[in-house]
Amino acid sequence: MSLPLARPGLHDGGHEYFAWARTMRDHHPVVFDEAGATWHVFRYEDAVTISSDPATFSNEIQRVMPVDQLIRGNIGAMDPPKHRQMRKLVSQAFTARTVSELAPRIATLTKELLDTVTDRDDFDLVADVAYPLPVIVIAELLGVPPSDRHLFHNWVDTMLGPAYNQLTDLLEHQEVMSAYAALHEYLADHVRDRRQHPREDLLTRLAFAEADGDRLDDDEIVGFASFLLLAGHLTITVLLAHAIRCFDEHPDAYAELRADPTLIPSAIEEVLRYRSPFLPERRVTTRDVELSGQVVPANSLITASLLSANHDERRFTEPERFDIRRDPNPHLAFGHGIHFCLGAPLARLEGRIALQLLLERFPVLHVKPGTQIPLYGSPEIFGPKSLWVITR
Repeated sequence: MSLPLARPGLHDGGHEYFAWARTMRDHHPVVFDEAGATWHVFRYEDAVTISSDPATFSNEIQRVMPVDQLIRGNIGAMDPPKHRQMRKLVSQAFTARTVSELAPRIATLTKELLDTVTDRDDFDLVADVAYPLPVIVIAELLGVPPSDRHLFHNWVDTMLGPAYNQLTDLLEHQEVMSAYAALHEYLADHVRDRRQHPREDLLTRLAFAEADGDRLDDDEIVGFASFLLLAGHLTITVLLAHAIRCFDEHPDAYAELRADPTLIPSAIEEVLRYRSPFLPERRVTTRDVELSGQVVPANSLITASLLSANHDERRFTEPERFDIRRDPNPHLAFGHGIHFCLGAPLARLEGRIALQLLLERFPVLHVKPGTQIPLYGSPEIFGPKSLWVITR
């Protein structure tokens, strides 16, 4: 079925979108948008199918779009067997132990950031805490100077700002391409340095990782590092902002978490489900395939709406209810299948630590009345660029 796709905005926190997505799931679960030359999928089951079958739903979208410059070396844009090979190499360097050992540093950084705002009646949660925290953590992990975070901020703003309207328009925006090139060259310089002067950091471990005689080349290391730096910091920035916005709408949940911090991991998962940071999961079909009764032709760009899937009443009981005790909660915020996000453990760890310290520090924390909540301009990201809060 072909329809003009007029998706509602998300400035109300997604509530209008939730109602629209329910209609799409019920009546148009798989639809072709002629303007974007893309098939859109809205149901949970179909999103899981797309994520679980890389032979039919390829991540190599350069099959139908000229975006090689942007995705070379990006593990998220690879199919097996290359994906399997690279994930094995990356996993040697980016281990569970590497992530767990960051916990004390994450706690220290969070406390230092909170110390700068504790005596204030209001502050910008994003600018003062939720943005700098993950950028510093990931920069230190990679081994690049945290003092360069203003560069990362500028690059991200350019890549995901107003110029970033449609993936098919990327090559028309010189500013976006320049930002990608600048980030690539910045990280490539550090990778070249690590090959000559190894250090105790993730870039060095990536540079010297080896499995079955294979090693990562510079582009592959830069691709993973840039993905970790950009997606990794955006995930936790948006997650913390969404969490406080959810608790502002549901103050009983905030009080319940303060009374019982053991609920924090469950609350983090519910925030990820309720307001998923990343909206689409894109693939390209390798053959004709049927989803929810609709045949999608081979060589078609197809997008699964993760936010819609995470609100599918066929999978979640009362999906529009924010429930910090929801169990089970098999949301797709971090993807599914072989492309399940490698950075998910780090995002969850940062989220749990930061949220617990926020709860301990502020008995009261509300979104500041009357303030605008600007969102990222990208169709890829659902999250506030700024969130002013009051503490009294």
